[in-house]
Amino acid sequence: MPARVRPRRDFQQLEHRRKQAGRLFAAGKMILAAIARQLKVSRQSVSRWYTEWRSGGLRALDGAGRAGRKPRLDSRQLRKVEQALRQGARTNGFDTDLWTLPRVALVIERVTAVHYHPGHVWKILGAMDWTLQRPAKQARERDPEKVKLWMNERWPAVKKTLNAKRLGSSSRTKAASRSVPPSAEHGPRKAKRRS
Repeated sequence: MPARVRPRRDFQQLEHRRKQAGRLFAAGKMILAAIARQLKVSRQSVSRWYTEWRSGGLRALDGAGRAGRKPRLDSRQLRKVEQALRQGARTNGFDTDLWTLPRVALVIERVTAVHYHPGHVWKILGAMDWTLQRPAKQARERDPEKVKLWMNERWPAVKKTLNAKRLGSSSRTKAASRSVPPSAEHGPRKAKRRS
């Protein structure tokens, strides 16, 4: 069973709900339990909001901003990294023009002086809307004319001969087996009576 992804929290909506509770506190017409029921939140949350509201008013219920740790790279640094990546891997001193996570981590460190583990770099690339691109694997000696000839002439001939033979199966459980004669009766077998 696949893991359920939790929806992202809407911080503006959460702040709006706290402010709504603050307005209800200021009106003084409802008890905390009734406010919790109306806003569809726990009583503990309303109690915590009430304590904050009493000490700092409606401004105390403002949102704290984004959740989690702040990113180590700001938007200016990400633009520098993207410019370096767009120049290509060879321009950045690598043997081939293929980007790998360790190579991207090294470029990030060179450009911004911020060290990232290669296993974490894919998150940064995803935030920059970069996706996984795999090079097409083809032999260097590949001749497109010979491939076209094979696909148009040789392959259809081979394919026809495979269908023409239609060999039977030696399996006793397969219904269309040529090695076993067909049974007279179809359906479940009758049990033999023991005497």
